[in-house]
Amino acid sequence: MSLPKDKPKGLDAPVVGKLIKYGAKANVGIYRLTNGRIGAKWRIGAGWRKPVPVLLLDHVGRTSGRRFTTPLLYLRDGDDLVIVASQGGLPKDPQWLHNLVAQPETTVALPRERARKVRARVAGADERAQLWPRLVELYADFDNYRAWTDREIQVVVLEPR
Repeated sequence: MSLPKDKPKGLDAPVVGKLIKYGAKANVGIYRLTNGRIGAKWRIGAGWRKPVPVLLLDHVGRTSGRRFTTPLLYLRDGDDLVIVASQGGLPKDPQWLHNLVAQPETTVALPRERARKVRARVAGADERAQLWPRLVELYADFDNYRAWTDREIQVVVLEPR
């Protein structure tokens, strides 16, 4: 395993957050328009050589009550889907994580499957330790993100319901 790179300068800049937000909105629109034929593979960073599958996570704002959809990389673990609250190594957890903790029953879209019903739960320490190496194998940049932040990056398991 190689040592993680130094955190890029400017990662915490407001413009980065805006790029992520608008890039995610574009990805959701294209994914939905094509039923996942386009937008269902992440090809940036470590995903350039080894594309990573993307799902669309629906969640409800815990204070606003508004519906949101976020594209996220995922790992299949039997019938479960596993997602990572890395937010590119930024210092705060992503809003979707807080929303899922408040309202864990939701849906995800996968290619050719628009609304799979799931229940979200944050993986415990032992389960997270078992899943993390598989997640890094899926997308090596997760290890960089972990090195760039002081927070523990949460792993979320989406179980079928």
